Amino acid sequence: MNNQFANRYYIISGIFVLVVFIYLVRLFYMQIIDNSYKFSAENNSQRYVTLYPARGLIYDRKGQLIVSNQAAYDLMVNPQELRPFDTATFCSILGITPEYVRQTIRKARNYSRYKSSPFLYQIPDSVYAAFQEQLYRFPGFYVQPRTLRHYERKIAAHFLGYVGEVDSSHIKNDPYYQMGDYIGMSGLEKAYEKELRGVKGVKIYLVDVHNRIKGSLANGRFDRPAVQGKNVTATIDADLQAYGEKLIKNFRGGIV
Repeated sequence: MNNQFANRYYIISGIFVLVVFIYLVRLFYMQIIDNSYKFSAENNSQRYVTLYPARGLIYDRKGQLIVSNQAAYDLMVNPQELRPFDTATFCSILGITPEYVRQTIRKARNYSRYKSSPFLYQIPDSVYAAFQEQLYRFPGFYVQPRTLRHYERKIAAHFLGYVGEVDSSHIKNDPYYQMGDYIGMSGLEKAYEKELRGVKGVKIYLVDVHNRIKGSLANGRFDRPAVQGKNVTATIDADLQAYGEKLIKNFRGGIV
């Protein structure tokens, strides 16, 4: 009986020692060898960046492209991540006033202290490049790539409609939208909004204390890609529409 008890004691003790040894080896590996642990520990925040899908294209009945997209950059602000910064340099790079900075940050905080919102729309490529170099100096700000509508020909404005920024009523009625999003306001853009808009995605970055992106959270495991909007083919003939509008230019009425 004593031998049997002793054997069990040694087995249990051996298992315990093995578990502790494995734990210590793993801890040593994470702290000394594996830089990813150090990397994660040094990053004290995560940035959720919305991935905006390209809006669906619009063609006429003969397959001519009449509405497309063009690249743009919006400057975003996240109130929770803001830290004191050099306002003079910030304004000089972006060509804005300190009063604009104060008002826009106040508006962003009123909207949400935790969600990002637009700070400056459609910044030029040259400004985008200059700001990217100094981005580490301005925690809480980042550049959001997106697309804007481009109407290939100045025709059928009433039929095609236009896209505009959402307001509080849009956000209240449809949780898909958030401040700074665009929505079809009239015409085809409005009628086929859900088909054209696509589905937004999200990318989660690890950001260090200097506002620099250090990588994706869990190697992108939790990212969700954006889904491009569906293309729409209209019933109009673009050439015929252009000709008709030319005929009635400077006249009231329409062509049936």
